[in-house]
Amino acid sequence: MAAAKIKKGDKVIVLSGKDKGKTGTVTIAMPKDGKVVVEGVNIATRHSKPSQADPQGGLKRVEAPLHISKVAHVTADGKPTRVRFETKDGKKVRVAVKTGDKIDG
Repeated sequence: MAAAKIKKGDKVIVLSGKDKGKTGTVTIAMPKDGKVVVEGVNIATRHSKPSQADPQGGLKRVEAPLHISKVAHVTADGKPTRVRFETKDGKKVRVAVKTGDKIDG
C-alpha cells in the first residue's frame, strides 16, 4: 500500500462537489477505504427516533466521509497543492509540490 499523502490533522481544501472551495482539518483518515472526514464539510442530516440513550431524538447533523481525490492540501496562501515524497536526512517527508514546503516534521 502506498504511503498516505493526506493524514489526520492536515489542512485541506475541497476540490469538487457541493462544498467546493471549503477548507477544514482532517479529523478521520480512512486509507483502506480511500476516504477522509473533514471538519465542517459534507454535513449529512440523520433522522433518529427517540430512545433511552437519546430521549429527544430528532435531526442529527454529522460529517460524512469524502473521497480522498476530492480534497487537496492547502498552502500557506490558501491554494490547493499536490503532495510528493522526498528523502531528507534519511527520512521520507511530505513536500508541497507548488511551494516546496515541508508538510510534516
